[in-house]
Amino acid sequence: MIMILIGYARVSTINQNEDRQIQELIKYGVEEKCIYIDKQSGKDFHRPSYMKMLKRLKKGDVLVVKSIDRLGRNYREIQEEWRIITHKRNADIVVLDMPLLDTTRSKDLLGTFIADLVLQLLSFVAENERMNIRQRQAEGIAAAKKRGVKFGRPPIPKPDNFDEMYKLWKDKKITAQAAADKCGISIWAFYRFANDNDFLQNV
Repeated sequence: MIMILIGYARVSTINQNEDRQIQELIKYGVEEKCIYIDKQSGKDFHRPSYMKMLKRLKKGDVLVVKSIDRLGRNYREIQEEWRIITHKRNADIVVLDMPLLDTTRSKDLLGTFIADLVLQLLSFVAENERMNIRQRQAEGIAAAKKRGVKFGRPPIPKPDNFDEMYKLWKDKKITAQAAADKCGISIWAFYRFANDNDFLQNV
């Protein structure tokens, strides 16, 4: 059986350059015609070149990536893809920046255990960092609100003739759409102001 080295490179946007990854893959021994490239986010694995690469990958082949984050950003999904490639496809994976993630070096139980352990650790670190980022964002937003910073679109000021149009509408002399048009606002904005008026009158 002939072993084929298949490279995979990914950058997040079309403006980023993948040359460094490609050079590292070629240096390892991957032929340029066997390198698949995606230019999109690594949040999931629904990427055209990745899917083509996975379809081509067969038993005995070796998938080579420069770093684990080039494979993807979601480490839980990475673990699942790792299992598919190494168990269902019976292919190997080499991560150039992390020698411990090289399934060609050790096929025994210890080698498999080490690779799985590293993936679990990376998954934990990535998830922990995502939680920290969300917490820092929430703390930043709360601090900004205390300083009076407003988020979202600025509220639409109530039109000067709203009360007059509101009364005509309540008296069923004009429709809500006609009232909104005369106020120069959308029908939804008219209803929002109307609800505010109704609430204030019932307080």
